[in-house]
Amino acid sequence: MKKTAVVTAGTAGIGLETALGLSAAGFSVTVVGRNADRGARAVERINATSPAHPARFLAADLASLDEVRALADRIASGHAASGDPLTVLVNNVGAMFADRRDLGGVEASFVVNHLSPYLLTELLLPTLTAGAPSRIVNVTSGAVGVAKRAFDAVEPSGGYYGFHWYGRAKLANLAYTIDLAARLDGTGVSVFAADPGGAATDMTNGTMTDPKIVSPALRLMWPLVRRRFVRSTSGPASVAARPSIVAATDEALAGRTGIVIGAQARPVAPFRGATDPRVAEAVRRLSERHAPLAATT
Repeated sequence: MKKTAVVTAGTAGIGLETALGLSAAGFSVTVVGRNADRGARAVERINATSPAHPARFLAADLASLDEVRALADRIASGHAASGDPLTVLVNNVGAMFADRRDLGGVEASFVVNHLSPYLLTELLLPTLTAGAPSRIVNVTSGAVGVAKRAFDAVEPSGGYYGFHWYGRAKLANLAYTIDLAARLDGTGVSVFAADPGGAATDMTNGTMTDPKIVSPALRLMWPLVRRRFVRSTSGPASVAARPSIVAATDEALAGRTGIVIGAQARPVAPFRGATDPRVAEAVRRLSERHAPLAATT
């Protein structure tokens, strides 16, 4: 039976390299992105490798939860009509913002890095369960290490610092990933986190050079911090995609779940804050409140 995969933010960078790797592994790959021209180029590049199955593009702005709901419906309906299982969902979407902004009244980093993949995953769970054995891969980040662990609200108190807010949203998603793995244990749906480590991408090329993305304490050491950012985001996207590809395809992971695949494409211990059940419960409440499965009027 045909193996299928959906890769969000899959038209460039790490997402495209992930899609190329899955296509090479025999998957029929759907890449999701905002821009139709980039989507066409991504599909052309994938199909130029003579894959077993042609790739396709689905347009969706993953910063809009309404568009996430519409995307989930299109994917689920397509699989129901074709009878092909949804084998792999890779939530690769991510964004960092130097300046605070809202999306639908909610802080943008939390929307894009957590609520969007959370909502898409929850809406596609029936399809993934019907296609089991299947896998969910959520792309995480080492930035979780600088995150505040308080999740009684979407935003913690204090000033806005893009890198820390990005890390906090990724921590929320990592806690959700580990919690979801426990929730789905025994269903045939395995859940993994993949840490790409870092690469030169559209996100890192612009935002990571602005000192206002870090707290005042780190700004005092900005030359050192910036050098570390440069080193950690200078690698090729093809290498950064390996953890996601391994999480999605490695037969050694069959039947396993709740594992973090680190930047060296091997299992690593999850960040301790993400394993705290109190964090998972708080994240669950926030997610259900701000990203309900049905659109509210």
